[in-house]
Amino acid sequence: MAKTAKKPNSNLLDGAPVPSDALKATAVAGANPGALLAKIALRPSVRAAVTTRIFSKQFGELEIDSLVDQLASQANAVTQGDLQRAEAMLVAQAHTLEAIFHELARRSALNLGEYLGAAETYMRLALKAQSQCRATLETLATMKNPHPVAFVRQANIAHGPQQVNNGPAPNQASRARESENPPNKLLEQHDNEWMDARTAGAAGSISSSVETVGAVNGTKDDRG
Repeated sequence: MAKTAKKPNSNLLDGAPVPSDALKATAVAGANPGALLAKIALRPSVRAAVTTRIFSKQFGELEIDSLVDQLASQANAVTQGDLQRAEAMLVAQAHTLEAIFHELARRSALNLGEYLGAAETYMRLALKAQSQCRATLETLATMKNPHPVAFVRQANIAHGPQQVNNGPAPNQASRARESENPPNKLLEQHDNEWMDARTAGAAGSISSSVETVGAVNGTKDDRG
């Protein structure tokens, strides 16, 4: 009687425990496996879970799936405006940095008498930890009491009517060109037409007694 060969990785389908470093994912029929893997690898919760698992060996082999779920849940809480976990994290980090500062300062004091180089190195690291502790507390204070955002608008106050122009300053050169030879424009009726003093004007119709003056001969005497 022939034996039926087991399918690859059939132990994952038979209820066997899943390895702690295995990440479960649900694939859609017809989806590109490479695109699905890239999408999972770029998720912030997945990348943070991988790093957290590496630096948390003191807790044993943590399941990456559980880490991803917890990180995703905390990220969703922050997105919805719940910052309690973030505030607690900052308080805990400030206390940790303070403990590091005191330990490094203690080691600096122990080496101060004979090994000045080591004492200086420890003190420099201690002051860095103290600076980080202060920055962490400042961040926490900003989260608890955010700075108000002020919207300042320009107020133009004057007595009587006034035209206010808040736009860019006009070009002084263009204004100078506009004001060139203003009397000449008063003499123009249309473009390229100028008043000609040599042309005799026609008699108006207001007074019939006023007519065009004819030629005058100064040498002729009409009296005699």
